[in-house]
Amino acid sequence: MSTVIGTFASREQAEKAVRALRDRGFTEDEISVIAKGGGAQGDAEAGGDMGAMGDAGQGTAWGGVLGGAAGLLAGVGALAIPGIGPIVAAGPLAATLSGAVTGGVAGGLLDLGIPEERGRYYEEEVKKGRFLAVIDTEADMVEDAARIMRDSGAADVESH
Repeated sequence: MSTVIGTFASREQAEKAVRALRDRGFTEDEISVIAKGGGAQGDAEAGGDMGAMGDAGQGTAWGGVLGGAAGLLAGVGALAIPGIGPIVAAGPLAATLSGAVTGGVAGGLLDLGIPEERGRYYEEEVKKGRFLAVIDTEADMVEDAARIMRDSGAADVESH
């Protein structure tokens, strides 16, 4: 498996990428999206105890990036991550982060093969209010995922 990662400046860009990825055949088991809750995005809701997953209702206002009623991604949850605060996450990385008492987003990315220094960089981008998309897929699909993300407005797209 390989991981493609990138950031988006807006919810609309992230939503466009998720839809395009799904249209290309990527599944909810391959796509993760993370955003800082209740701040820079304004319409993101998050809360709950440290490391506790919220229910799908907590992510309702953030449903645009996740496909809303179309159900593009499952497992929408609100988390409190040490050093970041509230975030909203969906996809396989959300489950990884729910157990992250230490390490935060960077630690979760390390588990996916993202080097520690790059993981810290992406964690800082989330803190700044950017949307993080992570695609964990087969090696032969990496170029498709990276192209779709770039075409949708992603910055800092790289694969590991």
